[in-house]
Amino acid sequence: MLVLVAPGQGAQTPGFLTPWLDLPGAADRVAAWSDAIGLDLAHYGTQADADAIRDTAVAQPLLVAAGILSASALGDVTPGAVAGHSVGEFTAAAFAGVLDDTAALKLVRSRGLAMAEAAAITETGMSALLGGDPEVTVPHLEKLGLTAANVNGAGQIVAAGTLEQLAALAEDKPEGVRRVVPLKVAGAFHTEHMAPAVATLEEAAKALAPADPTVTYVSNKDGKAVATGAEVVSRLVGQVANPVRWDLCMETFQELGVTALIEVCPGGTLTGIAKRALPGVKTLALKTPDDLDAARALIADVTA
Repeated sequence: MLVLVAPGQGAQTPGFLTPWLDLPGAADRVAAWSDAIGLDLAHYGTQADADAIRDTAVAQPLLVAAGILSASALGDVTPGAVAGHSVGEFTAAAFAGVLDDTAALKLVRSRGLAMAEAAAITETGMSALLGGDPEVTVPHLEKLGLTAANVNGAGQIVAAGTLEQLAALAEDKPEGVRRVVPLKVAGAFHTEHMAPAVATLEEAAKALAPADPTVTYVSNKDGKAVATGAEVVSRLVGQVANPVRWDLCMETFQELGVTALIEVCPGGTLTGIAKRALPGVKTLALKTPDDLDAARALIADVTA
């Protein structure tokens, strides 16, 4: 069984979209999406520097566009399940047919703008903790006023909060944590600091007519499969201010009997976690079109 997954913010790098635009029809699709959301995706994906694409309002639609484009390049593939990490959930919603490509990009553009506005209210950020036991780490973070915003599995937790709280964490690491690494993000995503963005997304979502998922859609909220399009959208909205439970998503992959995982462009982060947390599951990351043949071979092997 194949699961198709989409990475979250931070996976983008300067120029990562460039080789994908050489595929037949890709530049035209990206141009149409750019017009629809009022953002030059081709420019940001090919020419913009790291600082420009770190902007939340830019990074989020850029990642979703890249994910949809790279998945389309695989051809007619029907995975057994789909999931995305954080903003990657919008990519997964497009994979599952809950939202069409343009609707997903319009909603994620609203999300990026709203989260950027929320991040500007208070100086906040996120830091990755390397090592440690979640049962020890999470209470320690709570003691410092921080949120375990991403519980990614394989021992990886990302803390989020004010810059002062994160500074205190760097000086007072939980037992067993080797390092605290500040992340290059604009704010404390998936925490109470993003609450103002939820109301904005709720309003934007009213214009949508979501369809029910055509494949199993696994949610970050609790790792559960979601059966209706309306519930998927409701979770996309609320997830902005709630922790990402990628660990629970991977537990569900195991329960579903997943044997292969392909991470769409810009792949690498989720396959890295899966290699540690899902032993025996074959993994492949789509980084450039050069990876497509290997991905198709893996799909053929899984579905044979």
